[in-house]
This record gives sequence, C-alpha cells and structure tokens, in this order.
Amino acid sequence: MIWKVLVQIGKNGMRSEPPPDIGELAHLEASHIQKELLDILGQALTIRQVDAGSCNGCELEINALGNPYYNIEGLGIRFVASPRHADLLLVTGPVSRNMETALRRTYDATPAPKLVLAVGDCGCDGGIFGESYASCGRVANVIPVDEVVPGCPPPPLEILRGILKVVRRRIKTEN
Repeated sequence: MIWKVLVQIGKNGMRSEPPPDIGELAHLEASHIQKELLDILGQALTIRQVDAGSCNGCELEINALGNPYYNIEGLGIRFVASPRHADLLLVTGPVSRNMETALRRTYDATPAPKLVLAVGDCGCDGGIFGESYASCGRVANVIPVDEVVPGCPPPPLEILRGILKVVRRRIKTEN
C-alpha cells in the first residue's frame, strides 16, 4: 500500500500552492507595526479572544497571526484562556442571544483598564445578521468597544493594525 503512495508521489511530485504574495510594502508595514507595538508595550499584551457567534472566518485570520510570518508571540502578544489574565478582549461575530450573558461576564471579569477590539463586519455592525430574535447584532450593543476592524474576514495585517490602534489610544489616555 505504501509503495503505491510513494510511486504516485514520484510521478506527480509534491503539490502545494505557492505562498500568498502580499507584496513587499505589506511585509515592511507588518514589520513596522510589530516594532511599534514592541516599543509601546515594552513587555507583553495578553488577549482573550471571544467568538460571540461568528462563522469562524475571522478566527482563521486571527489564528494566522500566530504563524511564523506574523509571529505575534515573538512580540510578546499572547492569547490567554482566562479573561482575568487579559488586557484586551478581541471579539468576533454578531453577538448571539445565547452568548450575550457570557460576553458580559467575560467583560466584567477582565481587569481594568479594559480594551475591547471588535473584529469583522459582524462584530462591527452585525454584518449580514444584524439584530433579530437570535442576534443582538454588533458587539457595541452588548459591551463598550474601543476599536473595530471591518472586513469579512479582515486580513491578519488589518487585525494587527487594530491592535496597534487600541494600544495607541490607551497610551494617549494614560498620558
């Protein structure tokens, strides 16, 4: 059986798609954003990600932030399991009625000063779901939001920009 697979690989070669070409400017911008985040944070930023009812498109892009290209762990930005350890809540999706209480409790459990970033069109304005019997709509209808990152789904670079905006705003209000 294994020989058949090896012969097939020998005939066809290893097939995979080429890496995406986001351009040199985007790569330089990602490096600049990462450097600025490190300069501002100094040490670390912890994020609690909450899926309040999304289709998981945004989660795929958030997950891409951890790959070697964006490497947010190397910046000192990490995701945590408990809101009690988080500096920033990153919320995706329209808030479903079933997640409304859970999102409020997560927000209440996050220590002050709290930062909230709504990611994706659904988190920003309710997206195609809007407000209904099953959906509270955008995240700001349930908890206060500091910054939004529109897109369906937004690329990882836009999410990084959103994180930078939230952190910059926090630094300005503290000074």
